[in-house]
Amino acid sequence: MKQVSTDTRRKAKALRSNLTDAEAKLWQSLRRRQLNDLRFRRQVPIKGYIADFVCHEAKLVIELDGGQHAEAEVYDGYRTKVLTGEGYRVLRFWNNDVMTNFEGVLSEIARVAGDRTPSQTLPQSGGGLK
Repeated sequence: MKQVSTDTRRKAKALRSNLTDAEAKLWQSLRRRQLNDLRFRRQVPIKGYIADFVCHEAKLVIELDGGQHAEAEVYDGYRTKVLTGEGYRVLRFWNNDVMTNFEGVLSEIARVAGDRTPSQTLPQSGGGLK
């Protein structure tokens, strides 16, 4: 397994200290195995990228995107391809969804995390409520 660079580790640590409002809200419900007894971690380096939230046991990555990500579809698509190549399923949600439809976001995460079938294919957009 490839080692994570020191710069990537530092960046992940800094991101953990500076969560967005949406990340902080979601983290309060994902931490300490509160969702289906699954262990989530936040700001996790994977293959040179830093995933917002990861559940290794369910092979699930959750990404929260703000308005600035609307222009980053090509980058997000490539990043999703790399993560799925590592066996992860990727769910993407807009920050606004977390803030206004929180129960719907948690329900979708629980549904996808509960289906641990490796052959499951999510839509190219990453699924979620986008």
